[in-house]
Amino acid sequence: MPNRIYNYTAFYVAEPFNQLNLGANAAPDFCYYNMLRAWKGSDSNFPFLDAHGTTYNVRDNSDWEYTLKPRLHERLRNSKNIILFLSKSTCNSRALREEISYGMCYLGLPVIVVYPDFNFNYWISNCNHSPNFRVKSLWDNLPVFRDNLRNYPTCHVPMNKDYIKMALDDADFTIQHKHSNFCWCYD
Repeated sequence: MPNRIYNYTAFYVAEPFNQLNLGANAAPDFCYYNMLRAWKGSDSNFPFLDAHGTTYNVRDNSDWEYTLKPRLHERLRNSKNIILFLSKSTCNSRALREEISYGMCYLGLPVIVVYPDFNFNYWISNCNHSPNFRVKSLWDNLPVFRDNLRNYPTCHVPMNKDYIKMALDDADFTIQHKHSNFCWCYD
């Protein structure tokens, strides 16, 4: 059993990449992932441990079956949860489907869903700590997540450092401490 201390970050990046441009670095959801890394870089107490740094990097044109998919699986097996960036620009890509299918549905990892299009919690939650219609409409961008989220613990937060930190510090959203399947939003 691997030491599951990392946070796996899932985000949409268009496929296939164009080697002549910035590739993943130009994708909006990848920029949000880089924001987590920057917060960790400027604040060592920020509770983000990057699973993507646990294996060597891959090139944009690496083989899916022999390189990319096994690398994703290895990183997910080292993780205690998934941080999913779900925005209006998120699309149902092969990689994102695989990350959610394997990480959430096969490994049972809890998911912290970050909504970059919303800066404030009251934009994503209703009065009973559950997501409202704005965020539910984004679930259709990723059907494998939408169709399975009721079977796994999920936490829904805006793109806000304090809320993301609160979710990362919450043991209920780790594989080691999850005790029930629920959908939660903070006040």
